[in-house]
Amino acid sequence: MPSNGAGHSVLQVPVPELEPFVLARTRHYDTDYVSADPAFVHAHVTALAPFLGAPQLTPSTLAAIAEIAGTTTPFDFSLERVDTFPNGIIHLLPEPSTPFAALTAALWHAFPQCPPYAGRFGDVVPHLTLDAVSGDVTQRSTHDLVAPQLPARCRAERLDLAWYEPGSCRILQSWRLGG
Repeated sequence: MPSNGAGHSVLQVPVPELEPFVLARTRHYDTDYVSADPAFVHAHVTALAPFLGAPQLTPSTLAAIAEIAGTTTPFDFSLERVDTFPNGIIHLLPEPSTPFAALTAALWHAFPQCPPYAGRFGDVVPHLTLDAVSGDVTQRSTHDLVAPQLPARCRAERLDLAWYEPGSCRILQSWRLGG
């Protein structure tokens, strides 16, 4: 289980097809968030975050997540379109996005105390984060860097409960979609 440090949990769908790119960007910005856990996939589409803290990750909580994952059919999606949120986060938009939105809605319904992104944004847009706009980084420069890996043809098959903490990012539990 997680420590009582400054970490937080995230429910996420891993996207191994984009792992080399996202891992390289993570290494570039903050090596403290590069995970040594071989099950950890840095490239992901967030299903629900921030999620519950360590004391709330009880067997009944894990069983509720398992039930939602078990009733979610695995699905294919592609990643090709690069976009930027108003806050400067450069990301890829999954197509179709509906299965991700449905998974987020089911998890939020089960855990209403955990609104997506702490309720900071109106509409939740499923996405895979690539980078952030800065003096050296633009949507165009990011597109050019990731373009050799696009379009990425992917399959959502797993839901991970990940723990993010400097020097200790890891997977706490995983569930296969569809049981």
